[in-house]
Amino acid sequence: MLIVLHHSATSKDVENIKKTIAKMGLKPVAIPGAERTAIGVIGNQGYVDDTPLKGNKAILEIIHVTKPYKLVSRDFHPADTVVTLGGKVKVGGRSPYLVIAGPCAVESRDQMMKTAGFLKKLGVPVLRGGAYKPRTSPHSFQGLRESGLSLLHEVRKETGLLVVTEIVSPEHVEIVAANVDILQVGARNMQNFDLLNEVGKTKKPVILKRGLSATLEEWLASAEYILVNGNPNVILCERGIRTFETATRNTADLAIIPLARKLSHLPVIFDPSHATGKRDLVSPMALASIVAGAHGAMIEVHPAPEHALSDGPQSLHFKELEQLLGRVKTLAAFVRAKL
Repeated sequence: MLIVLHHSATSKDVENIKKTIAKMGLKPVAIPGAERTAIGVIGNQGYVDDTPLKGNKAILEIIHVTKPYKLVSRDFHPADTVVTLGGKVKVGGRSPYLVIAGPCAVESRDQMMKTAGFLKKLGVPVLRGGAYKPRTSPHSFQGLRESGLSLLHEVRKETGLLVVTEIVSPEHVEIVAANVDILQVGARNMQNFDLLNEVGKTKKPVILKRGLSATLEEWLASAEYILVNGNPNVILCERGIRTFETATRNTADLAIIPLARKLSHLPVIFDPSHATGKRDLVSPMALASIVAGAHGAMIEVHPAPEHALSDGPQSLHFKELEQLLGRVKTLAAFVRAKL
């Protein structure tokens, strides 16, 4: 439920309404706006009887929000959210298109230092790398785990780059958050609700990837778990969905980007590497995401993709990433100027 107040509503009116909501066994969330204040109501499992609120002269309108997500929706938060990464890099709203790059998995110190040095030279501010790797087969490389985290922390300290890594278990939240700047919830864990609750209790920015077969509603409802627990710093990431098509690793659903932006205020980025699974498709799809309205892209790059322990066929060579970044800069400037 969303309660819209009159322009003339005072801070005392707001507090009285919040007290009434609390007496109803629900949680009030004040939503200050440029023109008027609104109060969101969360904690209900179904329709809310608004009788206790009727007749309050400070209330202009009561809107019953039936979506399974509320804090994530533009009903509760009309303006774009801009998430700040590491206190210096912004994503969302009118912020510059953000490129996050790095290998699928942390394999060695040499691999990570080479990649980090190259990204820093190109001006890419965020390095990705998986320490914990949830894999379809138990025989596939599962990541260096705590040793990988230590390497990420070392790279972060030596280069000044921001670091993002995937988190796969609620028990890992504390140790992972202590070593990186951004947490990533992968597609396989999009509906790991215990994990979502735990990352919601941190203030670290969270990249939430869309599940393999998740609907938009399910994706946004998963983001709601994080916001409800107090963490507003969520970035949605479209990474392709599973369909009948086998020519690509997944089916890149670019249409979901403008739709997610229409329904939610959260930043939306795109992962062309997982969406396609093919190196030669990564660049054109990354560029297409700019036109579709994405706020950034997460791209896999490796010093020697042919020898990568995971996702080598979809990882760019250094030179390919350099060429892509030049095109990204040109297209992003053009789209911003025109739109």
